[in-house]
Amino acid sequence: MFSSSRCLKNVTSIADLHALARRKVPRNFIDYFEAGSYAEQTLAANRTALDDIHFRQRVLAGANDRELTTTLLGQPVAMPLALAPIGMMGMAFRDGEIEACRAAHAAGIPFTLSTMSICSIEDVAAAVTKPFWFQLYIMKDKGFIRALIQRAKAARCSALVLTVDLQVLGQRHRDIKNGLTVPPEARLSTITQIATKPEWALSVLGGKRKTFGNLAGHIAGADGIVSLSKWTAEQFDQALSWQDVEWVQSQWQGPLILKGIADVEDARIAAKSGASAIVVSNHGGRQLDGAPGAITQLPRIADAVRSDIEILFDSGIRSGQDVMRALALGAHGCLLGRAPLFGLCAAGGAGVTKALDIIRKELDVTMALTGVKRVADIDRRALAD
Repeated sequence: MFSSSRCLKNVTSIADLHALARRKVPRNFIDYFEAGSYAEQTLAANRTALDDIHFRQRVLAGANDRELTTTLLGQPVAMPLALAPIGMMGMAFRDGEIEACRAAHAAGIPFTLSTMSICSIEDVAAAVTKPFWFQLYIMKDKGFIRALIQRAKAARCSALVLTVDLQVLGQRHRDIKNGLTVPPEARLSTITQIATKPEWALSVLGGKRKTFGNLAGHIAGADGIVSLSKWTAEQFDQALSWQDVEWVQSQWQGPLILKGIADVEDARIAAKSGASAIVVSNHGGRQLDGAPGAITQLPRIADAVRSDIEILFDSGIRSGQDVMRALALGAHGCLLGRAPLFGLCAAGGAGVTKALDIIRKELDVTMALTGVKRVADIDRRALAD
């Protein structure tokens, strides 16, 4: 197993965790976690757009006794964050979804389990004591989706996150070139990679499952070796529409979050759909290539619908400063994807905890240096003109 305390000793940033992740995990899986679609222009734009937002430094503002607690979906959280849904976390570390969920709950924030997880809904529910969120993709087999929603209910999931921007998969060149399959296919390049990462291999082999836990045994073609791009193209419903959102809500009848809103008109429709929240997101640059950085769309969407629906943000967040930028531009909170995932790759649950601690401290210091005491008080006044 990984020696978590030793490898995290000198970690001071998410960039450090990223570097560790690249050393720990075979290339085909780290490429899957890192990659954007096509030329990865949107992936790069997400970071560039965030870096271009600057703060207004304030002094002698009496910013002591800062408070990071707030609410998401009406529930108290220790900081304005939740863990985003990430497919195949169990290929980053043994029982990765369980490790990440425990770390999120210990930090006082929600965890979101992906439909495309390695550990199943039931696996995670049996391993934790608090409810978690469940992320749903709409597939062609509506009977399976209905059953999946019922499984989320039975597991006491407290919110359903419906991803609306993946009816067609944006091609990720790295995955195709690596021949990504779950579990890893026995080909020379894959075997060579795994042989150089023995700690990772021992970790993942010790996990509960080696394929998609929510799908295996429930849907055709999901057992054994699964080519992600091919299987997704066959199974995901390209006819996804706002009527499907209504149908999901009728089946779920609980807090519903629509993830993947990147346009003001879509945000206005979403605000009238009965959903509890939206996530302003371009899927972390993994779908439409050539789109603007997601943060550039946030203020327009916030101006249009913030009074009508709760707004969350993801895509490109790597620091507490990025969280502050999103909050200042109108988000109520942020979903973290790659940042805690790099921690998971580096050191399992301890790495996720480290990532969350880094981001919490960065957010706290940024609040102090911009003269803000409470998360609720963060607005555009914290930004430089």
